[in-house]
Amino acid sequence: MIKVVTDSTCDLPGEWVSRYDIRVVPINIQFGRETYREGVSIDQSTFYRKVDELGIIPTTSQPSAGEFREAYQSLADEADDIISIHVTAKLSGTTQSAELAADMVKDQVRVHVVDSMAGSAGLGWMVLDAAVMSERGASVEEILSRLETTRRRLTVTLALADLRYAQMSGRVGRLQGALASLLNVKPIIWLEDGLLDVQDRVRTRSRAVERMLAITRDAVGADTPVNVAAIHAEAPAEAEKLLELARESLNVRQTFVEDLAISLAVHFGPGTVGLVTYPAE
Repeated sequence: MIKVVTDSTCDLPGEWVSRYDIRVVPINIQFGRETYREGVSIDQSTFYRKVDELGIIPTTSQPSAGEFREAYQSLADEADDIISIHVTAKLSGTTQSAELAADMVKDQVRVHVVDSMAGSAGLGWMVLDAAVMSERGASVEEILSRLETTRRRLTVTLALADLRYAQMSGRVGRLQGALASLLNVKPIIWLEDGLLDVQDRVRTRSRAVERMLAITRDAVGADTPVNVAAIHAEAPAEAEKLLELARESLNVRQTFVEDLAISLAVHFGPGTVGLVTYPAE
């Protein structure tokens, strides 16, 4: 049997996580000396409330190798192999922690660590793909080959409402200097080879949505079948509208709308909306 493990930067509807018995190892969220485990001891509403009350933006840290080891060991009795898929290694040490843990348990279970080169719903679609393939009887080699192909074809586009979070986190390139001094700028963030960068800058929210759709359509084409997710940080109505517009301009198969993981919202801020596509064929 093949089991699938991921981390809590993975945006995927909870019912699918439960349906396919996907194990999620939480990212740590740190408010000063207080540390919370994402999805375990802190949720979205508590996170935003604490940011407002304390007036600070927390930091994040990857799970330890020990936390991954515990997750792998708990699955060792039922799994012949574990496919452990994680947030881009270019922006987080999570994949490294998973690799260290995989080596620790190599005498108990085979663990195959995959760098998604993405996060959020991009990671979510990869995790779901692996879990569905496993249930249908695919081999480890077939699943890993599929993920190697799809991770380079998925797209992630984000529109930020507030520059403050991204400036403080330092996770997005080219947000310093002149851009940071501009007022009312809505940067469009694009995932490229595991890194985030500013693809465009617009003045209005409506224009941001238009550019997100145009950038995505240019990348995947209007006819290519894709699974699509709209993600958001406290902006569910905008995410629903974004998904509706995506259905009109893309060849859409499966879809979902989901809250942006806390560990990502830390870097992008409330009001962020995102569009994610994943190869459906």
